[in-house]
Formats: sequence, C-alpha cells, structure tokens
Amino acid sequence: MLTPVERILFVVAALLSLTLTAIAVRRIVRTIGRGQGKPELGQLGRRIVEAAVTFVTFSPTFRVRRWTSVFHALVGWGFTFYLLVNVIDVTEAFLPGYVFLEGATLGDLFRMGADVFSVLVLVGMAYLIVRRFVVRPSSLGVRDSTLLHPKARSGIRRDSAIVAGFIVLHVGGRFVGQSFLLAREGPDAWQPFASAVAAVWSGWSEAALGAALHVCFWLALGLILAFLPYFLYSKHLHLFFAPINFLLKPRRLSMGALDRLNFDDSSIEQFGASRLEHLSWTGLVDAYACIMCNRCQDACPAYTTGKVLSPAALEINKRYFLNQEGGRLAAGEASSQSLLEFAITPEAVWACTACGACVDVCPVGNEPMRDILEIRRHLVLTESAFPEQLQAAFRGMERTSNPWGIGPEKRLEWAAGLDVPLASQAPDAEILWWVGCAPATDARAQKTARALAQVLHAAGVRFAVLGSEERCSGDSARRSGNEYLFHELAQANVETLNRVAPKRIVTTCPHCLHTLKNEYPAFGGHYQVMHHTELLQELVAQGRLRLQDAVPSELLTFHDPCFLGRQNGVVEAPRQLLGLAGASLAEMTDHGRRSLCCGAGGGQMWKEEEHGDQRVSQLRLQQARATGAKVVAVGCPFCLVMLGDAAREQADPLDVRDVVEVVAERVVPRAG
Repeated sequence: MLTPVERILFVVAALLSLTLTAIAVRRIVRTIGRGQGKPELGQLGRRIVEAAVTFVTFSPTFRVRRWTSVFHALVGWGFTFYLLVNVIDVTEAFLPGYVFLEGATLGDLFRMGADVFSVLVLVGMAYLIVRRFVVRPSSLGVRDSTLLHPKARSGIRRDSAIVAGFIVLHVGGRFVGQSFLLAREGPDAWQPFASAVAAVWSGWSEAALGAALHVCFWLALGLILAFLPYFLYSKHLHLFFAPINFLLKPRRLSMGALDRLNFDDSSIEQFGASRLEHLSWTGLVDAYACIMCNRCQDACPAYTTGKVLSPAALEINKRYFLNQEGGRLAAGEASSQSLLEFAITPEAVWACTACGACVDVCPVGNEPMRDILEIRRHLVLTESAFPEQLQAAFRGMERTSNPWGIGPEKRLEWAAGLDVPLASQAPDAEILWWVGCAPATDARAQKTARALAQVLHAAGVRFAVLGSEERCSGDSARRSGNEYLFHELAQANVETLNRVAPKRIVTTCPHCLHTLKNEYPAFGGHYQVMHHTELLQELVAQGRLRLQDAVPSELLTFHDPCFLGRQNGVVEAPRQLLGLAGASLAEMTDHGRRSLCCGAGGGQMWKEEEHGDQRVSQLRLQQARATGAKVVAVGCPFCLVMLGDAAREQADPLDVRDVVEVVAERVVPRAG
C-alpha cells in the first residue's frame, strides 16, 4: 500500500523511534538494577503461566470499581490484540498485494477480532475519558495536605490526556482506515462494524479513498513511532511492567512477610531505606508499574480517616523522581534527595498500620507498604528517629520480653484457678497454645484467654503453654522498624519452640499467627500454626466440641482482623463458628479480605495515632453500627482493645467480644 518514498520515511522514522526507545529502556533497566536484591527465577514455567493468566484476565482490577474495571479491560484487551494488528498492518503495507491469511478461516477470525476490538477500545476510552475529564471523581486526586511531586498535580491529567488522545487516534485511525479499504474493495461479513462505516464513503472516488487510506495509515502507525519514546516516561508503561511484576515478584508466605536483615555481616552499614536506591529492585519496578489509579489510597485506613499518608502518592512520587533522576541512578550515582524529602513525609511514614490493604487491592501487584516499613527500619536502626511513645514498648520488649513491660514470672497469672499445664509438664500435648502478650498481660484480653481455656477443656483437648518461656513474637517491633529487637526475640522464640517441638500451635492473636507461621521460617522455625477460630471450627466438625442447639438470635457483626483475613486468608472459620453458636451475622461494608483496619497494626497500638479527621477505630465502629448489630465479634486482642475503647466513648456503646467468648456461652460441658 505504501509508496517507495513512504516506505523509506517509515523505516527512517522507525529507526529513530526505536533508537530513542532503546536508550530509555537501557536507562530503566540500569536504574532498576540499582535496587537491592536480585530476581528469583525459580519455578519460572509456573510463574509465566500465572502471570499470563493474570494479565489476560485482568482479574486483579475487578476487585473494586467494577464498571470502571470492565471498560478498562475492554481497552486493555483491545490494545493487547493491537500489538498483533500493528505488526500485520505494517507487513501488508510493505508487501504490495499481500493480505494476511487471505481466504483462510484464521485470517477471517483475525480481521473480525480487529474489527470488534477496535469498537470495544473506542467504547472503553469514551467511558474513561468522560470519567476522568468530565465526572472527575475525587478518588482520582490526592488531597493537598499529602506530599505529591509538583509535576504530578497537573502532570497526571496531562499524561492521561496525551495517552487517551493517542489510543483514540491510533485505534480510531486504523478502524476508519479499514472502512475506507472496505468502501473501495467491498464489504466484509467478518468486519461488520467497519463495513457499516464504509457505507458512509460509498460515493467517494477511488483516488479519494486511496488518499484517505494513506492518511489513516500514518495516523495509526505513524503515531506509534512518535509516541513510543514518550510512552516509557508515561504512567501507561504499566502495560509492560504489570506483567513483569506478576512474573518476577518474590513468592512470599504472606503479603506482609518481611525479609530478614543480616546483622552478622559487620561490613553492612545501611539498614532499611533512606534513598530510592536502597529499596529493593521490586520497589523500583513498582514505580514503573503503577497505574496511578489511587485504588490503594481508597483502601488505606490512614488516608480514609484524613491523615497525610497516601500509598498512591508514594508510588507516584517515586515514578516522577525516576523520570527526573533516572540518568543519574543509571550512571551509578546517588540520588540527590532522600525518600523523606520527595516521596513521603515522616508523619505519613508513621501513620501506616501495616494492614496490607494497599498491597491486596493493587491491580498490578505493587507493595507500597513494604517501602514504608523499609523507611521505618532506616529511621529506627540508623537515625534513632521514631515516635517517643514507642520507646516504652521497645523497652518492655527488651527488658521483659513484652511491650507491656510485665515480668515473665507474671505471664501465667491470667490462668489462676484454671488447669493450664506448661509444655514441660505435658510433653504429649496435641496443641501448644501460644498465648501471646495481650492475653497474658492485658486485663480485657485475659477474659479471652480464660474463655479459650474453658472451651478447650470442654472439648477434651490436650494443650500446654510456654508460660514464662514465651516471649513477645516481635511483630510490633518489626513493623515499627526495630528489626534488631525483632531479630533477638525471633531467635530466642525459635530456639524455645524447636526444643519443645510442638505438633501444632494455636494462638488467639493474628499478629502472632502471622509471625510464627510466615516469618519465623527465615530463622529456622517451621511450624503448623492456626488461629483459635480455625481450631474451634475443627473441633466442632469432629464432634469433640458440642454447642447448644439454638435458633439464630442476637444480631452480630464480625470484624476481620487484617492479619487474619487479608494477610492469612482466614475468613470463613470465624463466621461458620459464630453461626454454629447461634449468632445472626450482619456484614459490614468492608469485610473479609477488604476489612477496614482497627487502627492498631504497624505499631500503632503503642503510640498516638497521627493527626486526621478521626481515628481509624471510630470509623470502623461506625461501619459496625450501620449494620444494626449490638455485638461486634473480633478475633484479635488488638482489635478487642481498639474497638472496645472506641465503643466505650459512645453514648450507646456496642458490645465488643472475641469470637471464643461468644462460643463459650453455647458450649455443652463434657460428661463426667
């Protein structure tokens, strides 16, 4: 189709475009290489299949914003198919008379796919353009109090406008060009939409149609050559980096499991991250993969309650800084500013509850929470800069092995009057109960511990506890940035547990469950750990724990702890258990994996909440009250404290109880 002169121009333009693109690609690769660690390529075949399925189905995007996700998927699927369309169009343009698989069914299906996807892309883009530039929902913005790169405030909209214009002109130009071709050569049943548009040009001359066809080719294909170098600096680079994220992201036991730091190597002077290049290489990939859709911001309990933290702003700031200083980083130089100067403020760093909502909801697999925790590590371990209120918790964990500062000799006082054997007295115990610091020391949480002990006895479970040998799991220390303190606690606990060699471990604290199950393996501790609601459900199913028959009575809502539901996937066990105990369950707006945090995680339990419109626990209580329930069941001692305190501030307080306390009221005592 192209004339000899056009072919030469196209080749020259393609070489120039590809050269500029290659330079940018080289810089990006070198920049990512400045990050810490190396890609893990184990089980590569399985990774490729999983990444391909995730990318093709767009499954992560459908978690929220369903209709927007549908239209985005139409654009994504169509644009992906257009990678093939563009290759074939260029081939046909350079080979006079060649038509891809002409007369073959496969060729007909290809042309039908190009026709249908062209329309779907244009429909999807129409929706997305109206949404971003006409409707302009607040979720697409970042509040003024949150640190955001100066160029991002207007740059994101400008970038979106440029990319939207490119997609519409590229796909639209190709679609209209095909209609000109069909107007000249006759309609094609395999291209119904282009054939319908071709009727509009039925009166045009052969010369006019030919000229229009050439214009559309350059509009569609020429735009690619002009756009390609810019594409690598735009947020729409996620089209390529999202699959890379799915393919190469390290496989972890849980989304919240952190990597162990090496304190044995005296040559290591940098712990955590103070500059962009101190983050892991995946943290840099995250910046390139970010869609800037703000879904993580919507899910963040800190941002939702008016605080300055926005995980979206963190990733956006990283990306704009990479565009600004990528050449410097690629050349091996240090970045000119620290993360706290351009990416996130100290106040925002300490507002994070480490709930994992931002990681869970991200459609491209980004992990802004991990960046924040790496920054905390640096602040605590290198700068000794952290909220003063954390000092008491750190001191308690250092001196008495628990953040409350209660001596180890008092760790079993909660069990006064109960038969609670020590592991040293019951070597044949089927369950080692990891009591945790809160039930052992906090007056309210002790009621949960006593209730569980009674229920376990009623089920005839042979259990034991560690008593004074049990130390804090270290979760609060680790997520507050005090990795060295966590390291010491973890090593000591693993040594104890490996000596005891428990068959199974049960705990009422999801933070302990998460730490023992997902983070102690890095220290040589491999255990079968379960939440008490899982154990109780199992006991009921086995017939060992009998509950009174009851018609569902009191209306109750269940608050999913972040470290139980979202980070460890335990969602159904507590609900089924409550149902068996005769409770009628009313779900909150945010529940299951999408549960709203209670506000205690990430060390927040031990410090004042950062300034905002309201406390996270207050918002969660509002959601609970909206269900009409009078009782809020929880499965975590931290949640019990936070929601209980928030409830007592209300004129008509809700009753906050642990699931096991609800179950204990329905237990049928063992005969004899």
